[in-house]
Amino acid sequence: MGTPAEPGGNRPGIAGLDLDKVIHERARLRVLTYLASSAQVETGFTELRDELGFSSGNLSVQLKTLEAAGYLRIEKRFVRNKSFTGVSLTVDGHRALSAYLAELEVIIASLKGQGPGK
Repeated sequence: MGTPAEPGGNRPGIAGLDLDKVIHERARLRVLTYLASSAQVETGFTELRDELGFSSGNLSVQLKTLEAAGYLRIEKRFVRNKSFTGVSLTVDGHRALSAYLAELEVIIASLKGQGPGK
């Protein structure tokens, strides 16, 4: 292990980081990542539940939190006489996920000794 950094020392990018606590929770990060990497604009609740291995109750709680933050939109409707819940990322959701990932990249670069400005 390296020597500990001196207080106020040479780690300019790390001190100012403020990871989004809504996204940082593992289940919500998985949901956002799945939606962002999908070729579809909208993904069904059932697909999310099955692909991510969540219970319906857990997924529902996570989606409500993400919706309250403005990161996704949930639309309930009928498709071929069946109830369908569609989930899609909002513009704010895309931006928040991109910002979160950029902060993780700063952390990774710092750990590899390639902090900002190096």
